[in-house]
Amino acid sequence: MLKAIFPGTFDPFTIGHYSVVKRALTFMDEVIIGIGVNDGKRTWFPTEKRVQMIRDLFKDEPRISVEAYTGLTVDFASERGAGFIIRGIRTVRDFEYEETIADINRKLSGIETILLFTEPELTSVSSTIVRELLQYGKDVTPFLPEGMKIE
Repeated sequence: MLKAIFPGTFDPFTIGHYSVVKRALTFMDEVIIGIGVNDGKRTWFPTEKRVQMIRDLFKDEPRISVEAYTGLTVDFASERGAGFIIRGIRTVRDFEYEETIADINRKLSGIETILLFTEPELTSVSSTIVRELLQYGKDVTPFLPEGMKIE
């Protein structure tokens, strides 16, 4: 059984994140969406709210689970029996960063990272931009998966 972790802050979970998860399900038996908790990072939504929003989104997909975690992603992946980490890549800068992390993760644990390039029409969508739009009271539904509710 092929199991992967898709880690991130997901503040909030965007259509880009959704696309990566759906594509990962075409070659993975199970995907665990891991919401990394970093107390030093300011987030718009509390961790519990992010977990619940994503669980609600995938409530009809038994191959997806959602968990919050602290510590290193490779440790979380190992604890869950995942042999892979899935990451989405929007830019060359993302690629360079993820390549470095993937090399370190492989050396630490043997866990492989699979990089999925963002669909061209989604490259401009980021959680950072969505949070900024929320801050100014703008409608962010075009940047969220269909059915995701922001409250």
